[in-house]
Amino acid sequence: MTGRIDRTYRRLTSQRNYSHFTVKISETDLYILADSDLSEPAFQSALRCRVQIEEYIRIHPEFRTSLVPIAGDKLAPDIVRDMLEASSRAFVGPMASVAGAIAEHVGEDLLKSSANVMVENGGDIYLNVNDHVLIGIFAGDSPLTGRIALSIEAKETPVGICTSSGTVGHSLSFGIADAVCIKSKSTALADAAATAVGNLIRKKSDIKKGLERAMSIPGVLGVLIITGDTLAVQGNMELRRV
Repeated sequence: MTGRIDRTYRRLTSQRNYSHFTVKISETDLYILADSDLSEPAFQSALRCRVQIEEYIRIHPEFRTSLVPIAGDKLAPDIVRDMLEASSRAFVGPMASVAGAIAEHVGEDLLKSSANVMVENGGDIYLNVNDHVLIGIFAGDSPLTGRIALSIEAKETPVGICTSSGTVGHSLSFGIADAVCIKSKSTALADAAATAVGNLIRKKSDIKKGLERAMSIPGVLGVLIITGDTLAVQGNMELRRV
């Protein structure tokens, strides 16, 4: 789960002309690309996600505050079950996956009306498109910011790309990495895993441990870690210079 910062921190480039729009509901701030302007269905989807999460928190307040996984609940709404599952795999609290989970569920809803969808929520991206895209990586004051991008082929989507930072944004992180980027078929899991790995990076020598931790989480396809001028990558992460 990453904090909200200026939109220039992320770039998505492709040869296709997308309609782009934003949806804001309280802390949820979505930037969406689709084949047409789907602002209203996107708003309704995001609102539904938030209501389901907030109602679950009302009944289960530990869902909001726990920093470790809590018990699964087969009766919970789909988005809550996804968050519980993601947090269990990454061994973090359920709310560590909230931004990715909302991006994913809104994106899946919009696929009913658009063949191409990208939903970004505070640095966490759900992507399902029919062409090749480059996703720029922002890593705060690192000299690597704006110099590399993650290359995603259409056949890889749907996919989640989530980034956590100990130096950028306002979300809870116990680490010092400028960027921990995780790739997974589950955007909720990518979000939770990025938080888990980011928490481990207390010094540069922890980077190797962070890579190992990421790739040990079932469902993680790849990881990228940036700390200062150091970049480390493992798994299915194709990078390009930009």
